[in-house]
Amino acid sequence: MTMIENCIRCGTCCKKGGPSLHRNDTELVENGIILAKHLYTIRKGETAFDNVKGVLIPTASDIIKIKSKKKSQECIFFDQRENRCKIYAKRPIECRVLKCWDTREIERIYSKNRLVRKELFFKIKWLWELIEMHEEKCSYEKVRHFAKDVNTEAVNKKSDSAVEKILDIFQYDLSFRSLVVEKGYIKPDMLDFLFGRPLLQTQKIFGLKVKQRDGN
Repeated sequence: MTMIENCIRCGTCCKKGGPSLHRNDTELVENGIILAKHLYTIRKGETAFDNVKGVLIPTASDIIKIKSKKKSQECIFFDQRENRCKIYAKRPIECRVLKCWDTREIERIYSKNRLVRKELFFKIKWLWELIEMHEEKCSYEKVRHFAKDVNTEAVNKKSDSAVEKILDIFQYDLSFRSLVVEKGYIKPDMLDFLFGRPLLQTQKIFGLKVKQRDGN
């Protein structure tokens, strides 16, 4: 049997989604190789798929990832026509160490030294304060706690206090995002990076079915 021992640039890994960023990749963001609009954050406590363990687990910290193309899993930097990476010479470390024929190196670094929002924005006081404000009100720890209560109360027909708290968190998340854009603080395409994906998009991991009303 013939074994692959070097990259033939088939594009398979690029078609499975963008990589997560590590501290080694900090300069790629700071120097504008990878722009904020190209990224999104899986926030601490959000359930995500661990590619090495092969299971869905709550994350222990932020995971900053490169976005995929709309209606596709392909990394946003993958040039399908040319079957190549648009930033290949300055690609993130996960892309550099990944060998589809030998995954030991990617497994070794996968969950270590991940880049987090604080390391990028702590020195920008006003922006970091916004991120902390949102995280305080909309942490996944709170969502998970109240979601558990919602499911319990639904079965036991108890008070709807947990439901009200969940709705308050979701409303805050929506209003906060709208306000920072309206005030001109943040561009819309940066929201998923700075504040993670909207709770309305991630709620299914908690078994919730919150719907947005028109105008709210």
